[in-house]
Amino acid sequence: MLTHSITLLLQALFVAQLFASPLPSEPRAEVLYDVIVVGSGPAGVIIASRLSENPARNVLLLEGGGPSYWVTGGTERPAWLAGTNLSRVDVPGLYSTIYSNPSTNLLCQNKIRAYGACTIGGNSAINAGLFYEPPASDFDKYFPTGWKHTDLNAAISRLYATQPSTQNPSKDGIYYEQSGYAVAKQWLGTNAGYTELNINANSRQKTKVFGHPAYDYQNGQRGGPVVSYMQTALKRPNFHLQSGTWVQRVVRTGGVATGVVVVSGGVTSTIKLSATGRVILSGGALKSPELLMKSGIGDPAVLTTLSQANQLGGLPSSSWINNTAVGAGLFDNPNTFIELSSPSLVAYNYVYDNPIPADRDLYLTKKSGPYSFAGGSVSFWDTVTHADGTVAGVQGGLGAAGYADYTNSTTVTMNIYGTSGLKSSGKVVLAGSDYLPGPSGDVYYSNPQDAQDIATFIRRLFDALPADLTPLNLNRGSTVAQIVSYITSYNNAYTRGQVNHWSSSCRIGACVDVNTTVIGTTNLHVVDASIVAPLSVNPQFGVMVAAEKAWELINKL
Repeated sequence: MLTHSITLLLQALFVAQLFASPLPSEPRAEVLYDVIVVGSGPAGVIIASRLSENPARNVLLLEGGGPSYWVTGGTERPAWLAGTNLSRVDVPGLYSTIYSNPSTNLLCQNKIRAYGACTIGGNSAINAGLFYEPPASDFDKYFPTGWKHTDLNAAISRLYATQPSTQNPSKDGIYYEQSGYAVAKQWLGTNAGYTELNINANSRQKTKVFGHPAYDYQNGQRGGPVVSYMQTALKRPNFHLQSGTWVQRVVRTGGVATGVVVVSGGVTSTIKLSATGRVILSGGALKSPELLMKSGIGDPAVLTTLSQANQLGGLPSSSWINNTAVGAGLFDNPNTFIELSSPSLVAYNYVYDNPIPADRDLYLTKKSGPYSFAGGSVSFWDTVTHADGTVAGVQGGLGAAGYADYTNSTTVTMNIYGTSGLKSSGKVVLAGSDYLPGPSGDVYYSNPQDAQDIATFIRRLFDALPADLTPLNLNRGSTVAQIVSYITSYNNAYTRGQVNHWSSSCRIGACVDVNTTVIGTTNLHVVDASIVAPLSVNPQFGVMVAAEKAWELINKL
């Protein structure tokens, strides 16, 4: 026992030293950085790590939140993980418990007006870890010249090499909790004519296909850039990570960024760039536009309001940069929950504090069993083609258990998303006394075509339902018009709309140029979900590819 305690103490000291702040609370005037990356989410970690491969660059990665994974010093966890090198973040099966046992250490709380993570790893530290390669058509249709699929081949290859995907994360090789998959084989495969395939091995196919979910897990634990890219970068003396440091705005002279104003430990200070340095905003599709606006870059009407509220640090209007594309085009997947019941389904409830002992022990001893993955049994895709030839993407998946009013042992939740090709979008709006970022009210269904497309998808699925598979919160005989009415209502628990897959609020060619440089500046960039167009799949893979591509481009500037 004494030896074990000493081992844990040494581990804690190692982690504390590894993540010790490289800056004093009042940064020394002589400390200049060639790259300052703001935000340690999936894009921020990758771009900072890649740029630090050049030993001549002094790279600083700033994160407002604190530890997450155990390797970052994260220690928040249930009692059953005591004595391990695991935090709650490391265990894939604890993903869904973030909703029932929320964490003040991981979530943004009062930093954004939406659900999200403010911690090392960003949303990659709290999401399900779904890791789907977008189809080539997404890049070829919705991204500008220089960002087409052929332009991204090298970036995709590097991403897979550093962060593999898996559709079978349990280390014993067994697929667990598969009653939903067995139902899907009959429902989708036989009745609806879907093709069963390995999703990432056939990434181009997103019409009438289904398969096992793909994850970024490694060795039975949550993966992501923190446990791949960052661990390599931390071995470099020119790479520095500082958490607990909130960036307030970018300091600039005209279009040239010279540093960032930060608050750390209650002390406000300025971290400075070298003469040839660059600032890269990677705070996400809500936070990065906020920082641009509070740095005097955005819609003049918004900047006037911020100036009057003393939110621009005294920056005169003569130094503002007019860029109305900042915060515009904000997208999220409109989401609907449909509760499905069948005698063939076996629900599985993940528990934070007291898992089923056999499942707990299987995970602790072998990194196997239900807690080795987030609970999804199947993912599937289709498309809806319009009269003008344009196409909208739709996606679905089956979870492990029911939701809200439907939580018996034979009920699971089906998630339905609208994806690429949808026509609705909104913008980032700053509100409240601190002018915090959140979505405008027109993000979802402001164009009625989107609801029509998603309702058409649901109707197709209902047409193929096996006789013993029953939707509980939406009548299986509902017409498309009735489904549209249901999914666009916001007065029930199943049509929430938000899945917090925020993207597209600083689009390439409007807000930033093809090199990710903010238009109107020379050395200020945005590299995160803000620059990623709506995709046919969950956005994490696409965001990470965008960071890899941005490294190629910025590295040449």
